[in-house]
Amino acid sequence: MVEANKTNGKSLSDTVAKSVNYSMLLKFFEEGIKDIYHSENLMIKTLPKMTLAATALVLKQAFQEHLDVTKIQANRLLQIFELLGIEPQVKKCEAIEGITREVEHGMEDTEDGTATRDVALILSAQKLEHYEIATYRGLAQLAAKINLNEIAALLITTLDEEKEADIMLTDIAENDLNYVDSNQFVGTNE
Repeated sequence: MVEANKTNGKSLSDTVAKSVNYSMLLKFFEEGIKDIYHSENLMIKTLPKMTLAATALVLKQAFQEHLDVTKIQANRLLQIFELLGIEPQVKKCEAIEGITREVEHGMEDTEDGTATRDVALILSAQKLEHYEIATYRGLAQLAAKINLNEIAALLITTLDEEKEADIMLTDIAENDLNYVDSNQFVGTNE
């Protein structure tokens, strides 16, 4: 009778347990995709405000370029929803909501046209990028583990783009902003 409950050398309970575990991981993964989809859509709304608030032309251009990339990333997530066979949905992401509130506060708490404003914007943008990097890295790893290889590849593409954005922001902060004092901006505004 014990042999009747075995398939391919594994007990039926082992097979069921693996199936249940896979289902739970897949559901967790889908919730993560909904979460990052909310994040990307919020970034699409936030980046234009950051672009307008920036003083240095190079920073304005960086935010505009990243907005264009973010729209592609949101479309890539729509592709992932399709591959998963689920309707695109957002799951409110408290973390990204909090960071975008910090962006707003940073703009309110700094004087327009100052290096301080640009520094606040870069710091906020990097917080956003680091959140996205961590999320995309984790989702890509999980997708690979549960054999969603095509989805994992899409997530890795986005992960690489987020890393590039973070590097670009660091480069701007280190090389393109010049400070006379904390209240006066002397940037490469050409």
